[in-house]
Amino acid sequence: MLIGSQPRRVAILGGSRIPFARGMGAYAAVGNQEMLTAALRGVVDRFGLQGVRLGEVAAGAVLKHSSQWNLTRESALGAGLAAETPALDLQRACGTSLEAAILVANKIALGQIEAGIAAGVDTISDAPIVYARPYQQLLLESARGRTLGARLKPWLRLRPSHFRPVAPAVNEPRTGLSMGQSCEQMAQHWGITRAEQDALACQSHRRATAAYAEGFYRHLVVPFQGLQVDNILRPDTSIERLAKLPPVFDRSKAGTLTAGNSTPLTDGAAAVLLASEEWARERGLPVQAWLTTAAVAAVDFVGREGLLMAPAYAVPKLLAARGLSFADFDYYEIHEAFAAQVLCTLRAWESADFCRDKLGLDAPLGRIDPVKLNVVGSSLAYGHPFAATGARILATLAQLLAERGGRRGLISICTAGGMGVTAIVER
Repeated sequence: MLIGSQPRRVAILGGSRIPFARGMGAYAAVGNQEMLTAALRGVVDRFGLQGVRLGEVAAGAVLKHSSQWNLTRESALGAGLAAETPALDLQRACGTSLEAAILVANKIALGQIEAGIAAGVDTISDAPIVYARPYQQLLLESARGRTLGARLKPWLRLRPSHFRPVAPAVNEPRTGLSMGQSCEQMAQHWGITRAEQDALACQSHRRATAAYAEGFYRHLVVPFQGLQVDNILRPDTSIERLAKLPPVFDRSKAGTLTAGNSTPLTDGAAAVLLASEEWARERGLPVQAWLTTAAVAAVDFVGREGLLMAPAYAVPKLLAARGLSFADFDYYEIHEAFAAQVLCTLRAWESADFCRDKLGLDAPLGRIDPVKLNVVGSSLAYGHPFAATGARILATLAQLLAERGGRRGLISICTAGGMGVTAIVER
């Protein structure tokens, strides 16, 4: 039964993350649990939560071993929180940790808990690798044997092919296409040029570099495994360098997505602390911002819409729920899975046809001021450990509002499976 009848405001107190690292590199010797524990410990240390019992820790990973079935609980125990702090695992692809924040926030708003942490982690370097199903079935059949002969008989079917490892698939099961191939189709549909994508990628690196130089990440990023800064960040990148990179998903002359304007495979973890206003006040912790509204959408990406276009539908739901327009926002944090994805979404909101035919609106949602978009860079510069990106963005936006001023920010995250998770953060 739900507790509480009067919704309460949900405070964002701040976050912590480890530097994001290119896959198969700096974090090759560690896994999800070590990285998630480090991110959670960063929050614990930053806010003096050693031995404190929180109402919930919610986190997840897109890629994890079956042995990590209790990943979040184990990480919470290792981070220094009280052993009485409950924890749960969840997953919504790239929107996992923002979805975790929404879950924790709803519990706070309803009075079920006073404070909790939302987090996410992912590693390419320690991805689970299994063996083919025929080998699995052989092993299980042997295990079911009641006699020695019954246990040995299945092994007569053992073949060298059984030992061929099966790495996690990155293609959509219903289309057989990778996310990059799907986004390439979106770019062609919306007429997004290579030059536009490279320009956005270059801007992301430059803004991220400036944010580090200005000390924006002094509280948000904690050292880990010898890294102080995301090692994907390229301070010296340029339009000219990006223009030399070949397309990677469509290698024909029509291809526009490259390694430079697409996020690389990334390892990392991020976490953010949420609480009721009363809990924060009792501990003397300043509120950076408030998590006020959230919406999720999904699209038919098999035949009707681009795989990563769901945020184009979720954001209008947010705006309608609050009676807001783009003019009411000071910051826009749109996850840069690919530069093309961001540009397709922006173009859809500017399109009278899309807004009328797909959203049922009388007029376009309008244009977002590029000066307000991803002002400290985004995933193209920092990287994208799938489940960690939402917590990174939420903590970033809250700190932007607290440090640089402004009243309101919008978060938009596309995910695999044709879904999108969005939220409004206010000061």
